[in-house]
Amino acid sequence: MSFPMLPADPVSYDDLVSRFRWDVPERFNIGVACADGHAPDKPAIIDWSSNEPSTLSFGELSERSNRFAAALAGLGVRRGDRVAILLPQCFQTPIAHLAIYKLGAIAVPMAMQFGPDAIAYRLNLSGAAAIVLDKSGLAKLEASGEEFPGLKTRISIDGGADARDFDELVAGGAADFAPADTGPDDPALMIFTSGTTGQPKGALHAHRVLLGHLPGVETHHEMLPQPGDLLWTPADWAWAGGLLNVLLPGLYHGVPVIAARAPRFSAEWALALMEKAGVRNAFLPPTAIRMLATLGPRARDFDLKLRTLGSGGEALGRETLAWCRDNLGLTVNEFYGQTECNLVLSACAALDVVRPGSMGKPVAGHRVAVIDDDGNELPPGAQGQVAIRRPDPVMFLEYWGNPNATRAKFIGDWMTTGDQGMRDEDGYFFFVGRDDDVISSAGYRIGPGEIEDCLVGHPDVALAAVIGKPDAIRGQLVKAYLVLNEGVAPSEALKEAIGSFVKQRLSAHEYPREIEFVDEMPLTTTGKVIRRIFRERAEAET
Repeated sequence: MSFPMLPADPVSYDDLVSRFRWDVPERFNIGVACADGHAPDKPAIIDWSSNEPSTLSFGELSERSNRFAAALAGLGVRRGDRVAILLPQCFQTPIAHLAIYKLGAIAVPMAMQFGPDAIAYRLNLSGAAAIVLDKSGLAKLEASGEEFPGLKTRISIDGGADARDFDELVAGGAADFAPADTGPDDPALMIFTSGTTGQPKGALHAHRVLLGHLPGVETHHEMLPQPGDLLWTPADWAWAGGLLNVLLPGLYHGVPVIAARAPRFSAEWALALMEKAGVRNAFLPPTAIRMLATLGPRARDFDLKLRTLGSGGEALGRETLAWCRDNLGLTVNEFYGQTECNLVLSACAALDVVRPGSMGKPVAGHRVAVIDDDGNELPPGAQGQVAIRRPDPVMFLEYWGNPNATRAKFIGDWMTTGDQGMRDEDGYFFFVGRDDDVISSAGYRIGPGEIEDCLVGHPDVALAAVIGKPDAIRGQLVKAYLVLNEGVAPSEALKEAIGSFVKQRLSAHEYPREIEFVDEMPLTTTGKVIRRIFRERAEAET
């Protein structure tokens, strides 16, 4: 049985923070904590990928993860070995994860969106000894043209040549498998960074990473768990946001998690799913929420039961937040973190910790600051780099095989994020932009987020990306790449109208002097815009 990390019945944010104490036991295993100890007949995963739901109970999850752990051990997988997981939202995904943790091995989740080259890169860098996947994943391995000599075992959930059968392995494994005796600092999980600024790096996390996430999850879901809570996210369970913000915390707390697979995310599908499944707690990446907002007031036609809605990855902005309040009937609790140290800032409407445009305040237990290049904390109102102080249970152990990058991540005891931000007098943090994303134009330092937020407030704009394009006079000029709403025709007149819209709503130095319409936005698997692609494109034009 698990217990919330946050103190019970906080009356205010200050009360919550003052009473919080980390409770990290001397021995801890994610697999045991999430699979074992709950009522056996209680639903763990409810799969809504078809019209009728199917349920995996905690009793089944416990037994099958034990059996699969025993099967992996029988195949030669040992403590510390890396096991890749390339699976969609389905029952086999949590079974595989928890089995790997119980074995003392290291899970390496990979997103279903990855192509052959991306998969090959991660398999080679991690040195994975085994992979659990489906037929589509096997096809991508074949298409990569790589041999993967270190990859001894391939396990498929739905058949395929040269792969062991997942169900047969589970059936043949011992149900009484004895989990590895792991401590909180033992490695458990390798999540790759999103690669917005360069090649992805493998961030190695310890078993304590789940405990480190819990205060943040409980904060933006307003004292999760509550009776009747039911979690869902469209985010791939390979991403930290899907795995560590939803799947594992839900299982830890005994809160059922919705699984659902759609060929392609759409606003109508998401709202219909939340309606029929009775979702109470959702995590939606910013891009997903902006897609919902394209429906306008039609979103009100869906009978939603949402208690809480969290979002993180990029700032939503005032326009989108206002749409959610007016059309979904609740305040979105934004949060902040990154793969290496996630969920350290959060809003919480229940405690009146909400300020439009901000990322919230530090989650209880985490020390967050804005620092300069020498590691000095900056005062309110000053712009610098957002950083988190170590030690911190949620913080990564290292970049796999890259000690230089690990060292470069820190200034003294501050883990740097690469994100520019500022803190106001009341303790709210505001995102300005990635170090590489900040635009220097005519002496101004301009963050793209506010401009993008303004752009999507235009009735004809669906998605926006803003970058700095080299300019002989200004140093950089503001350029916007826009995906228009369906049925809107691009034109020079529309460019002028959109530029004037931003100039009137923001300022003359922030409006996009160049606008280019694009058919689609390059996104990471986490839903973040890969501005680097547009920067390279703009640089090639000069």
